[in-house]
Amino acid sequence: MNYGKLYIVATPIGNLGDITLRALETLKTVDIILCEDTRVTSKLLAHFEISKSLVSYHHHSDEKKVSEIRELLEQGKNIALVTDAGTPGISDPGNQLVKFIANSSQPIEIIPIPGVSAVVTALSISGFPTDKFLFLGFPPHKKGRKTFFESITNAEHTVVFYESSHRIKKCLSELAKVLKLEMKVCICRELTKKFETVYRGTVGGIGDMRVLEKGEFVILVSN
Repeated sequence: MNYGKLYIVATPIGNLGDITLRALETLKTVDIILCEDTRVTSKLLAHFEISKSLVSYHHHSDEKKVSEIRELLEQGKNIALVTDAGTPGISDPGNQLVKFIANSSQPIEIIPIPGVSAVVTALSISGFPTDKFLFLGFPPHKKGRKTFFESITNAEHTVVFYESSHRIKKCLSELAKVLKLEMKVCICRELTKKFETVYRGTVGGIGDMRVLEKGEFVILVSN
């Protein structure tokens, strides 16, 4: 039996010019594209004049949807998994699909098509030590937030995490309460986009940072 292949395709986090030639070739040749939001992916494909069948796959997708995807792969369909922006599986529900397929008894090949990741992009311009770092994803919305931020205080390596525009002000206030004032912070907003902004300073100076409440944020903390 000829099984299909599952391609994990990284897409731009903002600037469409950051997509790779290999990613474009993969999106053109697969049978189906799994996407977080069909509207977002449709715009990306239209920009590059690619027409493909889209299937929604996101954090609300249940086991039935995952089983349907496996069945398509078993039928020989080649499938690409993309997220709205960046590399699928990094703080993203795609991780659960990859885990399911990787642990399947069927010999389905999972192929990475590497590209942009907001974590690595932010680290590359932070000026903080990057030989070792700790990525924490998104802070909890409610329960566990204080513990989340307190854990950063004792971290031995550079810490990186995401925050949404809805919680960025609250996040910075919480950081200032629990971290040492001399700890360094780098706040990256809207990376690779038109209004990309990078704030650098210390925890003690967070109050002076004029962080706009729009966009996607990557926050880095270092001793």
